[in-house]
Amino acid sequence: MWPNSTETQELLIAARDGDAAARNALLERHRDALRRMVGMRMDRALAPRVDASDIVQDVLVEANRRLSDYLESAGMPFQLWLRHLARDRMIDAHRRHHAARRNVSREQPLEVAPHDDQSAFDLAALVRDRELTPAAAATHHELERRFQAAIETLDDSDREVVLMRHFEQLSNKDVAQALDISESAAGMRYLRAMRRLRAMLQEPPSQASES
Repeated sequence: MWPNSTETQELLIAARDGDAAARNALLERHRDALRRMVGMRMDRALAPRVDASDIVQDVLVEANRRLSDYLESAGMPFQLWLRHLARDRMIDAHRRHHAARRNVSREQPLEVAPHDDQSAFDLAALVRDRELTPAAAATHHELERRFQAAIETLDDSDREVVLMRHFEQLSNKDVAQALDISESAAGMRYLRAMRRLRAMLQEPPSQASES
């Protein structure tokens, strides 16, 4: 999902040397990835009032303002830095539009954009068992529907690691750094989430709906 890291590094070096065109290109080439990252986590109640593209634009403006500081002492990969800025913006947006305090992460159901359908299907196929009922496995639509329902029942940390690994296509190392946990802890969290998804997808559709 995120742009090629080699090209990103080349642009970072050029931007550090004062190349304004490289600076602009660096930010613009991450716009689509940020849009997908934000869209996956947008609260359904918030979506009709706040456009994900507006949040992304705010993130890019802030990133441009703070880029020089990042270039002087980059403590994490560029895409993870952008993710942190985006997460902060999303939390601010939720707070502005929800007067009462809520657990923001629980209001971020998976919203797979049309071009992400194959990612969802591939992941659902990965976690499901061969014994999955024929009715659930018969069509792409049914498998994806059950997968989406299953992932929304995961707790915050499990859902987030699945989104990061499979939809953002971050490495286990990047996930660990983004969540500020060890690589072994990130790996265990991922395996736990996948086991839970597999168990839910193995249930007959009626039982999955009830659970």
